[in-house]
Amino acid sequence: MSSNYVFRGITQTDDGPAISGGFDVSGEGGWYAGTWASNVDFNDGTNLEIDAYGGYQFAVSGFDFDLGAIYYAYPDSPQVGGNDQDFLEFYAGAGRSFGAWSADAKISYSDDFYAGTGQAWYFETGAGVDFGNGIGMDARVGFNRFDDFSGADYEDYQIGISGSFAGVGWDARFHDTSDFYGDAVVLSISQSFGG
Repeated sequence: MSSNYVFRGITQTDDGPAISGGFDVSGEGGWYAGTWASNVDFNDGTNLEIDAYGGYQFAVSGFDFDLGAIYYAYPDSPQVGGNDQDFLEFYAGAGRSFGAWSADAKISYSDDFYAGTGQAWYFETGAGVDFGNGIGMDARVGFNRFDDFSGADYEDYQIGISGSFAGVGWDARFHDTSDFYGDAVVLSISQSFGG
């Protein structure tokens, strides 16, 4: 549960709270799959997002790699300009730990992004530090690039601190964008089940 659902710097719940959840399965050799769902509010009657994803994780020379795809579905959404709001995205990421520190980078690509906006790329990178006792801090920056709508390009930023208490995870995070949407402070709590 969170005070706001922010995706790449933009609220998906009209700055309202979100309840979300999902589950993952992993197999031998680094393969994984999962699904995730949340309430949304696009002010057009869309109230639900359901994501399905899968990929392959592996390590080489101290680097952790992740290759996969994710499908964003909005079952109750109307069409926008004759286009569905659903879209498919492919991603490739790499990360490495340096003691208590870690860093990663990721590229995501969609041939036909949200509501038929055409080819889109998302480049992101971040770094984090583990303070011990389950508490950590991280910062990230993302670059949104749209091949057919270059005027819509923007950057998003976030910095957060997270941890756990009595088995419940918590996260406090500040989001901002480059003169596109604005900023938001998001507070979240979470509970994990299973191994």
